[in-house]
Amino acid sequence: MSQVEFAGLISPEALAARLGDEKLVVIDIRTAADGGKDAFGSGHIPGAVHSDYAADGWRAKIGNAPGLLPPLDHVAALVGRLGIKPHDDVVIVPAGTAATDFAAAARVYWTLKFIGHGQQAVLDGGFKAWAADPKRPVETGASAPKGADPYPIIAQQRLRSTTDATLVASRSKQASLVDARGPSYFDGREKAAEATRAGHIPGAIPRDYAEAFEPGSGKLKAPGELEKLYATVPNGPVVSYCNTGHSAAANWFVLSEVLGRDEIALYDGSMTDWTQDPERPVATGKAA
Repeated sequence: MSQVEFAGLISPEALAARLGDEKLVVIDIRTAADGGKDAFGSGHIPGAVHSDYAADGWRAKIGNAPGLLPPLDHVAALVGRLGIKPHDDVVIVPAGTAATDFAAAARVYWTLKFIGHGQQAVLDGGFKAWAADPKRPVETGASAPKGADPYPIIAQQRLRSTTDATLVASRSKQASLVDARGPSYFDGREKAAEATRAGHIPGAIPRDYAEAFEPGSGKLKAPGELEKLYATVPNGPVVSYCNTGHSAAANWFVLSEVLGRDEIALYDGSMTDWTQDPERPVATGKAA
């Protein structure tokens, strides 16, 4: 597979050309909201295996923070159970219906990159884009992964920002904090249920992840449009966060994988984790 095809996104046409390749693992991550296993059974990309993003535990509730990176032994077992080996090419297939299911695919992509896997891509437009062309094959039936040993993890810690590292970034301004949530969360007019306070991390830049998508779809805008949209984010280190590390994964993906910026980290704990300690500062109102 060429590097161009595997620069974060892969087109349905490029994926169709790879079907049947022994090194290819296609992971369909549709959740119950998009029909889950039943939707997968009714139609999926030939050879794909199903992994429910929520039920399989791609994120873990630790303490009162629901979106943290799970224990690495859980991730190793999950990735191995799906049949992913270190030299495989992995394509992650969201439903393709909304920005939020792309964010799920981006979070799975980030997790694979974090554990040291080198070749993964999100299917541009998801299963919806695949099925839009009746000439492309669709398979039915249950998921049958070719299980492998637990994945030999080599953690890429630079991709993840801890609470302490995020606090240092906020105080020192040595990294830009990018908030993926909409204005009502950023300004402090509403909050996630698990968060103890409403608002944002001081100094953060608001960059609502939903604006990166074609309206009413799960398809990212063209790279030129994304460049303009993210121009407010300075070059240099970035920490991407939201409420639970879900929508922030989409901003991480755009900045790191589509726009090719260096030193982009995801704060998986995000505001639900940040606000557990009353000593950590929270600001309200519009960005300064």
